[in-house]
Amino acid sequence: MPTKVSVNSGQITINDGSTFLVTNSYGWIDDNLPQGFFVNDTRMISYYEISINRDRLLLLASSPINHHSALYQFTNPTLRTIAGTLPQGQLMISLRRNIANGMQEAIDITNHYSECVEFQLMLAIRSDFADIFEVKAKQILTRGETETTWADGELTTEYRNGSFYRSLIIQPERSSSQPHYANGRLLFDVVLDPGATWHSNIHFFALTDADCDRDQVCVIPVRTEAKQVSEDFLAQATKFRASDAEITQYYQQALIDLSALRIKVEDHGHQFWMPAAGIPWFVAVFGRDSVTVSLQTMAVYPAFAHGTLVKLAQLQATDVDDWRDAQPGKMLHELRQDELTQLHQLPYTPYYGTIDTTILWIITLAEAYHWSGDAAILSECRGALERALLWIDKYGDFDQDGFVEYQTRSSVGLRNQGWKDSGDSIVYPDGTQVDPPIALCEVQGYVYDAWLRAAEIYEIWGELETAKRLRQKAKALYQKFNDCFWMEDVGFYCLGLDSKKQQIRSIASNPGHLLWSGIVPPDYAARLVKRLFQPDLWCGWGIRTLSSSNPAYNPISYQLGSVWPHDNAAIAMGLKRYGYHAEANRVAEGIFAAASYFEAGRMPELFGGIERQPNSFPVPYPDANIPQAWAAGSILLLIRAMLGLQANAPQAAAHRTAHATRVVVGCRTHKLACG
Repeated sequence: MPTKVSVNSGQITINDGSTFLVTNSYGWIDDNLPQGFFVNDTRMISYYEISINRDRLLLLASSPINHHSALYQFTNPTLRTIAGTLPQGQLMISLRRNIANGMQEAIDITNHYSECVEFQLMLAIRSDFADIFEVKAKQILTRGETETTWADGELTTEYRNGSFYRSLIIQPERSSSQPHYANGRLLFDVVLDPGATWHSNIHFFALTDADCDRDQVCVIPVRTEAKQVSEDFLAQATKFRASDAEITQYYQQALIDLSALRIKVEDHGHQFWMPAAGIPWFVAVFGRDSVTVSLQTMAVYPAFAHGTLVKLAQLQATDVDDWRDAQPGKMLHELRQDELTQLHQLPYTPYYGTIDTTILWIITLAEAYHWSGDAAILSECRGALERALLWIDKYGDFDQDGFVEYQTRSSVGLRNQGWKDSGDSIVYPDGTQVDPPIALCEVQGYVYDAWLRAAEIYEIWGELETAKRLRQKAKALYQKFNDCFWMEDVGFYCLGLDSKKQQIRSIASNPGHLLWSGIVPPDYAARLVKRLFQPDLWCGWGIRTLSSSNPAYNPISYQLGSVWPHDNAAIAMGLKRYGYHAEANRVAEGIFAAASYFEAGRMPELFGGIERQPNSFPVPYPDANIPQAWAAGSILLLIRAMLGLQANAPQAAAHRTAHATRVVVGCRTHKLACG
């Protein structure tokens, strides 16, 4: 049994959709740290601590129970009371939290002392209503006006800043003693005979501009929506069993993580789900993350693709708006509801600063049809598809050089707009930063794939001339790309082209995605694959984002030498596509080996690119999101790569054979031997 590595140790995070709670292991919240109770991208509780007579409780144990609930167990320190000294360890204090319809907290205290005890239970609570971006950056500015009132046993704190409004209501119920409020604390006078128990339920619920139905929010159903949604997801997802029990465990944990990361999508009276990006900081509508996860989970939960396709089409840009990096036909990067966004100080209404989401949306649409055989989704998304294709030609390739590049136009937009979107992620071989516009190599591969897939869709519609033009464009891109991006002396593709149309000759993981897109000629593929597994890229746990020979390399940086599971899963799919089965399995083995060290086999967003050695373990990246959707999805995609699963549901429907129905369309159980 390998040593277990904890990611973000000392932190407990639970959520229900975009409502989430981040605390330390005690369950307390420090307003100077990126912690709190968040609703609609606003921190509703910024400070929280429970004490007895102002003395801190002693933590015995704490842990999440599932994605939306957690349990904390405490006892008392040596405690001075009115009746005398209470020895340590005489009280059992249980705190159970659930995030659903707001937050509910059940507090139970049992007296195991031989005498009656009296004390005051204190709940210190503050709300700063800080913007999520400022909390994460630990750079909070005070704005607006806050007012707290206590009336009829209910604590209400309201915040106003112009049109922006938030309110937190705290309501103790079924308490064994009456609450009162003073000096920023909810107070309960507790008297407990030997063996007696004290109890209270504390309900926290938020009112926002978009959600002001207090009575509805207060309803605490016996079976919470969060629990039902999670159970429905797990019941509908493809069942999987491997001869290696650990692989089965990683698969199941990935499903559990994904069940916690669902956002509801409404469309013409129908309800769908799309994946959010990650907990805690990215529980919002994202573009690139959602289409990537939809592709990763196509064989497991194809409903993600439907929800994602519909939601992104609903929010597809219609106008040029440089503040939001938007152009007609472009799919969004991120949608937020925080204060700075609503007051137009940030552009996330939504923000469109992503170069690849629109292209990947097309690929996802075609792939969804291959797995479902449902032509209705093609018809439903026809207008969005046409606008997306036009965006590639007119705005993606804005200088008309034949390649799609990005250039930030927003004053607060993202400098880099590929999947490696941190500000320092794209570097020259000498480690210096590359200035946009930049044409990333993998983006050209996505375009090639998208045009071929769109051609298939138009053939289904009987529009053969349009399909022919798309195939011709893909063929021309294939040739031009390989002429301009291949580095013959290295046997590898360059990272991209810079603003002067010169090769960015850095060695990075990006070219691995080209195998999945199919734009690599077979005679180049062998050299590309060999280069991916050289020691400067391959660390044993996976392929690094950047070569260790680059001066900018840092194994515990965000994207300059770390290992990203989703990046490796995409590369593994490409290796499988080109017939490099052993190499695809090698990537899977590295990622699965890393998973064996992380608690519950749960994959974090990324981890350090430090070389794998005997008696070593993967090093976590500080503040990595966990669970994170495309990290969880990478487990599913790696298994699919190992199995070589592909789908052609329309063909299966045409043949109407029992074999096709079982294996291709209705595939709900896969068996895998991992010796």
